[in-house]
Amino acid sequence: IVGRPNVGKSSLINMLTGRQGLAKVSGTPGKTRLINHFLIDNAWYLVDLPGYGYAKAAPETRKNWEGLVGGYVQQRPQLMGMVLVMDARRPFMPADEFLLDFLSVRPDLKLHLLLNKADQLKTMEKRQVLNAVKDRALSMGDHVSVQLFSGLKKEGVEQLQNVLCTWLNLPLGS
Repeated sequence: IVGRPNVGKSSLINMLTGRQGLAKVSGTPGKTRLINHFLIDNAWYLVDLPGYGYAKAAPETRKNWEGLVGGYVQQRPQLMGMVLVMDARRPFMPADEFLLDFLSVRPDLKLHLLLNKADQLKTMEKRQVLNAVKDRALSMGDHVSVQLFSGLKKEGVEQLQNVLCTWLNLPLGS
């Protein structure tokens, strides 16, 4: 799970696992500073990566976080896929674009673009954002998928679980 600070990565992990408080949630951007591994069903890991881009931290600290995330992505052959969490109101911010460029060196890596905070958009805005992001995903290849998500309203959890099950060759709904 990767994304800019404060897009809802830790909340997403808590929803996916059904364990409130498993991943620490904070209203302050940049609280996750380490790579956190969560063992799921004694079979696979869900990994919470520190946010990249803006955070209330010294520039050298932010640079170290970006190196940590980048190094993890490049040097983990067992990494099967990434869920890029973006704010549905502001997808593809410059830091997101940097990560996508960086990921181009790993065409084997599945990528799921999750547009969080979709509850803050009107129906027509949701449709427009989803279509624009789907178009972008198509240009990146068939290893990229897209979905709207609302952590607040808990919408899209089952769809994301199905994506992860497909990646891991598990029965849907596992």
